[in-house]
Amino acid sequence: MNLYEQQARNRRRTWLVMAVFVGLVLLLGLGFDAALTSAQGAIVPIGTVAALLYGSSTAAYSYFNGDRAVLASTRAVDLESAIAANPAHLPYRQLQNVVDEMAIAAGLPRPRVYVIADQDPNALATGRDPGHAVICVTTGLLHKLDRLELEGVVAHELSHIGNYDILLGSLVVVMVGIVTLLSDWIMRSYFWGGRRRRDDERGGQGAAILLVAGMLLALVAPLIAQLVRLAISRRREFLADASGALITRYPKGLADALRKLDADTDPLEAANKATAHMYIVNPLKGQGGMVNRLFSTHPPIGERIRALERM
Repeated sequence: MNLYEQQARNRRRTWLVMAVFVGLVLLLGLGFDAALTSAQGAIVPIGTVAALLYGSSTAAYSYFNGDRAVLASTRAVDLESAIAANPAHLPYRQLQNVVDEMAIAAGLPRPRVYVIADQDPNALATGRDPGHAVICVTTGLLHKLDRLELEGVVAHELSHIGNYDILLGSLVVVMVGIVTLLSDWIMRSYFWGGRRRRDDERGGQGAAILLVAGMLLALVAPLIAQLVRLAISRRREFLADASGALITRYPKGLADALRKLDADTDPLEAANKATAHMYIVNPLKGQGGMVNRLFSTHPPIGERIRALERM
């Protein structure tokens, strides 16, 4: 499979999973609105509208302020300031040159670059669009990778920017929030109005079936939403790997970098569960086992390396 086929396949799978996500949100919205059906049988879409308004406002805030929140949580330092404080530090100069070269190769504006003082090798990208993007790398990454490997990592992060993965991630987080909110409202509405519906002679057996189905959907929907979110995140990592290899024209550089990052066992102190999905590899180490892999934000490193080696 060549680079372009890999990109196309991962895009198709990502949007397929997104379609499932949207369908789940709509199904929950119908379930909640049905719970608020008036005596005349008309559906009142109050819950769905309220959830969408809440999710939209949350998305807008995250869209415009997410990068600042991430930088503050990691205590990252602007690369220009780091170079000014230590002009003779060669890894900083090399990072500056690599970012300039990869941005030109990718046809993207040069992102702002920040450095995280941590010996764990890792990197992330954030920002709302290519014109307002940020790349962060750890000092451990600069010291443990050679130039070709660093180029692969930077190209991977630039691919996240060029593919608008940050925007997609924000949309997915909002959808998870809407699903959780609607599920909670459905459970509350059935709890409060269940007795009235059971006593309603017009409901009959169909109403009882609808009640049970709605409650089951409300119970499992948040779990399904989280699994879909993780599936999208994992697909975007494969896509960024393929796009990064297309930028460098050297898949081996990124594959070798992933091997080194996977071999490093120290957790990244600046990371947390809220930001873990942004990094090139999972910064919360020591999460083996089938269940933990199912709920991981990243695909297994071995699968990513094998995909790169097939290109």
